[in-house]
Amino acid sequence: MNERPEVAEPREHGLVADPSDPATQVSARSFGAAASVYHHARPGYPAEAIAWLIGDATRVLDLGAGTGKLTEALVALDREVIAVDPVEEMLEELEVAVPGVPRLLGTAEDIPIEDDAVDAVVAGQAWHWFQPERAIPEIARVLRPGGVLGLVWNSRDTRVDWLREAGEIMHERHDASATFESYVNVGPPFGEIVEHTVEWGARMSREGFLDLVRSRSYFITASTEEQQATIAALETLLTTHPDLAGAEEIVVPYVTRCFRTTLR
Repeated sequence: MNERPEVAEPREHGLVADPSDPATQVSARSFGAAASVYHHARPGYPAEAIAWLIGDATRVLDLGAGTGKLTEALVALDREVIAVDPVEEMLEELEVAVPGVPRLLGTAEDIPIEDDAVDAVVAGQAWHWFQPERAIPEIARVLRPGGVLGLVWNSRDTRVDWLREAGEIMHERHDASATFESYVNVGPPFGEIVEHTVEWGARMSREGFLDLVRSRSYFITASTEEQQATIAALETLLTTHPDLAGAEEIVVPYVTRCFRTTLR
């Protein structure tokens, strides 16, 4: 498939968020209230994508690790992993999902590990929460010379009709002309950014899809009335759309976008 996937830009991972905005910071920390739902609802990452992202790095920092979705993929690749996240409830879920991985409370702007400590720093669904002017020097500090910074997002493929309709119900903004590159312009002391894309599908029940919606920060922070209206509209879509009607299991198409750059 040669067509570039459209970029779905929800408010939460809307890549339109200003990390310095107090409202954004509240949204970023809202996940603690739904940590358990977040972990069982959110999809993992394709092994192919994560192997490309980290290359031959052996000691990896998962920054903004959340409940450990990316951590799981790194451990499966037999890497030594350190997990850092600012939300204690998320790290508690991570300990259950990936026992034994060192987990530390901290942020991208104040990373609680020593200098030159890791071969790679990765961030899954997280870079848009960071304040780059503070995070980039901190990431460079903890990386060894020649170390890798890897950024990855799972995005629902809104070229698929029913997913596009679902996004409209969730008030997502779809902009085919928008590109991730404008949001991952890391700059010095890092080099050129290279990209790798993997297209795949996550199988889940209808209720699993609704839980995926319930795990998003814009849903968590919405009013009860807004939450109920969103779920009701999505239930109608899942029941009546010709591609989904009668199906006990659905396949949610994803595009995993990976960006990698090296410390100069």
